[in-house]
Amino acid sequence: MRTSTIGDVTILLPDLDPADLDPTTDLNDDLSEALVEDASWRGAVFDEVRVRSSRIVGTDLSESTWEAGTLFGCEIVRTDFSGASLSGMTLERCAVTGSRFTGTRLTDFRLKDVLFEECRFDYAAFTRVAAAGAVGFVDCILTDATWSSCRLPKVVLRSCRLDRLEVESCQLLGADLRGNSLHDLKTTLGNLRGLTLSDDQLADLTRLTVEELGLTIREQ
Repeated sequence: MRTSTIGDVTILLPDLDPADLDPTTDLNDDLSEALVEDASWRGAVFDEVRVRSSRIVGTDLSESTWEAGTLFGCEIVRTDFSGASLSGMTLERCAVTGSRFTGTRLTDFRLKDVLFEECRFDYAAFTRVAAAGAVGFVDCILTDATWSSCRLPKVVLRSCRLDRLEVESCQLLGADLRGNSLHDLKTTLGNLRGLTLSDDQLADLTRLTVEELGLTIREQ
């Protein structure tokens, strides 16, 4: 088992040795200790698939549909989920690196001990996504994405692009957003309750306050 510590949060991650995994090109059955490389399932439909202690690398899953199912103890690397619909799924103890979720719809999604690094979530829609444990986004792009009715307490974001990220009816109590620009964040102040911020983000917070309250600021 390996861990990654971001700020005050420690995330439990898989520690897989590719030499111990069995190569496969079939994701339609439950997988355990499998290695999937450079496969293509664009537009495929997966129903209650369970993947455990496996590594998925360079795979095309764009426009695919996932209903329920679980990924536990998995590493996902340079995989394309663009335009996919992921509903009712659970990701637990997973590391997702260099993968693309452009325009992906994540609905009724559960996250626990998940680290996203250098992933693209531009135009992605998070709806009722819940974190039941530590979750981190590092060097990720979330421009023009939406978070709606999400419960992401203690989620950590570092060095992420949040331009025009829209946050609506979310519970982010204890979330750590230090190290990100909030300048173009689209949200009301109620969604920011209980956040951890740094001094250099106070100007952005002030701008959000002025906009929400409709204040007019003039020289004395």
